[in-house]
Amino acid sequence: MQPQTAQQPFQQHTNATQQAVYVNVPTKQSNGIGTTGLVFSILGVFLGWIPVLGWIVWFLGVLFSFIGLFKSPRGTAIAGFIISFIWLIVLIFVIGSIASLSSFI
Repeated sequence: MQPQTAQQPFQQHTNATQQAVYVNVPTKQSNGIGTTGLVFSILGVFLGWIPVLGWIVWFLGVLFSFIGLFKSPRGTAIAGFIISFIWLIVLIFVIGSIASLSSFI
């Protein structure tokens, strides 16, 4: 997929004839929702140990990353989505370990 380009006229002045030359200038695309999801996912990893605040930040990271998956470019949204679910797996593992240790006591 080629990046979108904006055509800007470049005028070249000659004595005989004048001709407009169009130069393709690539425009930079960004995915603000995906970037927001990535930031919230990273914050969720650090704040995840605070019960209510960490869960809210984590959920916002998952939500914004999921919405960002449907926009282009998707790189930051995919990274935020993966970080969120790796953190979920780690959290489930830690809670499961604590629960299994507490059953022995």
